[in-house]
Amino acid sequence: QVQLVESGGGLVQPGGSLTLSCAASGSAWTIYRMGWYRQAPGKERELVAQIIGTTFTNYADSVKGRFTISRDNAKNAVYLQMNSLKIEDTAVYYCNLRQQGGTVDYWGQGTQVTVSP
Repeated sequence: QVQLVESGGGLVQPGGSLTLSCAASGSAWTIYRMGWYRQAPGKERELVAQIIGTTFTNYADSVKGRFTISRDNAKNAVYLQMNSLKIEDTAVYYCNLRQQGGTVDYWGQGTQVTVSP
């Protein structure tokens, strides 16, 4: 079983920055990919950014050039550095993990990010 714990959300003004963290724990396993999704009120959950393996990254077009995803393999952790935040980035952000050879996606509890003047 995998547990994901997120932290780092909060309230920030437009143009500001936040860093989200997600730490994974549980039984011994190999991570295939980790990433971040978000869900705004009234909208479907969408991919924000993910790391596949140890180096391949994938970003939503709306965050390219502003957000950076990184991973600490030793800590089984993934981070999302968010710069130049916009009001439309407001959402609940969820950490996501899939194990090597697995078919199940694990999710964190979500952390609220609010961008407001």
